[in-house]
Amino acid sequence: MADFLDWTLSVLSKSSFQSMEGTVVMNGMLQALAQLFKHAKREDCLPYAATVLECLDNCRLSESNQMVLRKLGMKLVQRLGLTFVKPKVAKWRYQRGCRSLAANLQAQGSVVQSQMTTVAANEADDEEEYDIPGEIENVVEQLLVGLKDKDTIVRWSAAKGIGRITGRLPKELADDVIGSLLDCFSFQETDNAWHGGCLALAELGRRGLLLPSRISDVVPVILRALTYDEKRGACSVGSNVRDAACYVCWAFARAYDPAELIPFIHQISSALIIAAVFDRDVNCRRAASAAFQENVGRQGTFPHGIDILTAADYFAVGNRVNCYLTISVYIAGFPQYTQPMIDHLVNMKINHWDSVIRELSTKALHNLTPRAPEYMANVVLPRLLPLSVGTDLHTRHGAILACAEITHALCKLAEENNRSITHYFDEKSLEGLKQIHQELRSRQLYRGLGGELMRPAVCTLIEKLSLSKMPFRGDPVIADWQWLINDSLRSLTLASSAARPHIKESAVSALAALCNEYYINEKGEADPALQDELVTKYVSELQNTEEMVRCGFSRALGALPRFLLKGRLQQVLEGLKQVTVISPGNVSFAEARRDALIAIAKVCQTAGVKGEGSQEEYVCKDNVAQIYATLLNAVIDYTTDSRGDVGGWVREAAMRSLMEVTLLLVQNEAELIDANICKQIMCCVAQQSAEKIDKFRAHAGSVFLTLLHFDHPPIPHIPHREELERIFPRSEETLNWNAASEAFPRITQLLALPAYQYSVLLGLSVSVGGLTETTLRYSAQSLFDYMKKIQNDSSALENFCDTLLQVFEDNLRNDRVSVPLLTMLDQMLANGCFDTFTMQENHPFPVKLFTLCKEEIKRAKDIRKLRSSIGVFCGLIQFQGDMREKVFFQLFLLLCHPFPVVRKTTASQVYEMLITYSDVVDPASMDLVLTILSDTNWEAELPVVREKRNCLCDLMNVPKPQLVSKSSA
Repeated sequence: MADFLDWTLSVLSKSSFQSMEGTVVMNGMLQALAQLFKHAKREDCLPYAATVLECLDNCRLSESNQMVLRKLGMKLVQRLGLTFVKPKVAKWRYQRGCRSLAANLQAQGSVVQSQMTTVAANEADDEEEYDIPGEIENVVEQLLVGLKDKDTIVRWSAAKGIGRITGRLPKELADDVIGSLLDCFSFQETDNAWHGGCLALAELGRRGLLLPSRISDVVPVILRALTYDEKRGACSVGSNVRDAACYVCWAFARAYDPAELIPFIHQISSALIIAAVFDRDVNCRRAASAAFQENVGRQGTFPHGIDILTAADYFAVGNRVNCYLTISVYIAGFPQYTQPMIDHLVNMKINHWDSVIRELSTKALHNLTPRAPEYMANVVLPRLLPLSVGTDLHTRHGAILACAEITHALCKLAEENNRSITHYFDEKSLEGLKQIHQELRSRQLYRGLGGELMRPAVCTLIEKLSLSKMPFRGDPVIADWQWLINDSLRSLTLASSAARPHIKESAVSALAALCNEYYINEKGEADPALQDELVTKYVSELQNTEEMVRCGFSRALGALPRFLLKGRLQQVLEGLKQVTVISPGNVSFAEARRDALIAIAKVCQTAGVKGEGSQEEYVCKDNVAQIYATLLNAVIDYTTDSRGDVGGWVREAAMRSLMEVTLLLVQNEAELIDANICKQIMCCVAQQSAEKIDKFRAHAGSVFLTLLHFDHPPIPHIPHREELERIFPRSEETLNWNAASEAFPRITQLLALPAYQYSVLLGLSVSVGGLTETTLRYSAQSLFDYMKKIQNDSSALENFCDTLLQVFEDNLRNDRVSVPLLTMLDQMLANGCFDTFTMQENHPFPVKLFTLCKEEIKRAKDIRKLRSSIGVFCGLIQFQGDMREKVFFQLFLLLCHPFPVVRKTTASQVYEMLITYSDVVDPASMDLVLTILSDTNWEAELPVVREKRNCLCDLMNVPKPQLVSKSSA
């Protein structure tokens, strides 16, 4: 053994963790030593322990970047420490007597009497007085330093080492170790030290080495660790500390008799509930829930433990929103937990670094207010008002939102109990709420990045104070609030793209609430001067050169209440219509068009329907056609820019608005829905439900089925309603329009319905000729299945072909449709969808199709379009008649196209086509034609290629294409 140790120590001393080779060698040596000191007899190892420890110190493993080496070093240090002290169980350790879960539960919360075995005084001399070697101090110090290591695995090893060695030390020395361990929990230490300290405390508790006398020192530390959260840049650290603190609580529940923890039960139970419900991280919430459950079972002293566990079990706390808004309200129903939960939210969560947590906390405070209204009004609100105009941005943001939510909750409570607002709010509180906006504006806190948080927060405050019916009518603060709403909408352009939607939504909600509460007089009307100023200003902003300003004021107009729209409806609708019109200067303003369409539907819903009414006040027979025309025009917005298919947002909004307006009309005056308009709506939506983008297809499908299945009353004039009801029965489960495999087999059945054939075929063309594999596969298969069904029905096939040609003709040179349409035609010709026509000479369908293809590729430079057209031309060879020569002529033109890739593709496809349709060429010259096509380098210079092409023309009796000289200018 001595020789082996000499060898390992000499290798260790010569190796360096700076090199990879040295790291591998040291890894092996340390593992060998650790196993040796673990399994060998103590008396054999003791003579060498000091030498090994000295060598280990000289290796300075704590400075290594290798986690494995530091962990093995920690393991070896604790093994050496265990070798230095005698392997005896400390008689002073705490021993819990009753560990029966059944006994605890039967006690029904009563304290199970402590059965701790005390060591008699006359047994004190049994503890042999023996000297603790000096090396132990070194070992313990290294383990304490290991608790602060940057890697969890090292800290865990150190914590286990602390537990093992402390169990062999005399009581006084063990107490010194615990004292040193508690030094880890200062706010000068890093999160690593807190985490390691928690692990060590749990380990000591589990082993009975943390005596009850020390619990009073440990519990405050654990309570701080349960809420430990330290901001680092844009995020924070501390979730591992909180998780480990839950582990300590779990360990204590198993280690101590209930009597020992009675003084701390209220603090621990509240802290665990707060962690289980309000922690940001799901693993911490679940750890706290598990610790709470363990305490309820083992201790039996937690107030309302079983009831709370049922609501906040492992799975329930998995959803953060549910925890904050639902579970918290239930738990706050138990008086012991109400105030600690509210205090935690106010002290720790409304100033949290994560805005989502801040907003959830304020909503939770709103929900908790009915549980403690007096405390909220007299303690919490006065504490929040100074914070709402403080210096820290996050605190200010959370405090403003909290003031808004608590105020609203208190006012709802007052209204329910028929009390006046002043029951909960004194003059100072009301003045404080009014001052928030004025103070922020005077300090210019609406500017810059901070303004992106302040604007929506104060808008939310305005909304909640308006909904609360605060007695501010006629107060100058109303004009100030209106200024903020207008300014926020006008300065949307200056905000970051992530913040814009939130600012816009908050400002629009605030405007609606403000108008409804403070701009209406006793007669239910608006002040004419104020109405004129507000509506005229908002409509004029719709033509702003900034897209975001148009977005904001469009949505603002959509939020105006009816009394402000009265007499101005036509002006508002005309203004919004202008925003939806695409002009050269605003092609990319897709978001503005989307918001204007949403606003049109909102305005219609607010104004209401009256067929014979004035178009300045109602949706009536005079303006319904204009509204529908605006919405239907938007359904065909296919604008694209660097962001992609931005027109999709417009189409989605247009479909939703069409549905909302149609349902509004049918529920009030269905006769305003014209048969032609209804057909257009259904056809447009059917087209969208056959297109390639899953998200928009799903939205269109949902709208289509809503309109079809609406029954209160049914929408009139839907074309082919009975057939549609058969294709989309109400009884079946919801159709997943997102899945191409489910959607396309249904939507292609609409091809059999004349009214929908054109629209569905137009949508299918884009899908079948698209690039997405799943969409292409299922849409093409569905189309081919339909074509097989109608092969023997000549009239249906003729109608389909006419519609197909019409789609092509209407979309000539429209690359969005024509390119995938060519690809679709290529596939249809290859799949024999038009085999019926091959028997008839000069059938009009292939002739017309050839003419359209030829027109489509004239002067085309799009490679994808040219390649698709080659496939179509090759497919057209199968049709008999004079056209065959024209097709060959067109293909031979492409054989000398300026683009080499087009020439090569043409040669390849013509070769395959001649093999497939061998009867189109004289058998005598077939071999030579195929040889020329396959052996010629079609990517060579044009004169060389042209010569080969002319040779093919001669062999196949096709006129040679002639070069057209460019006319001089």
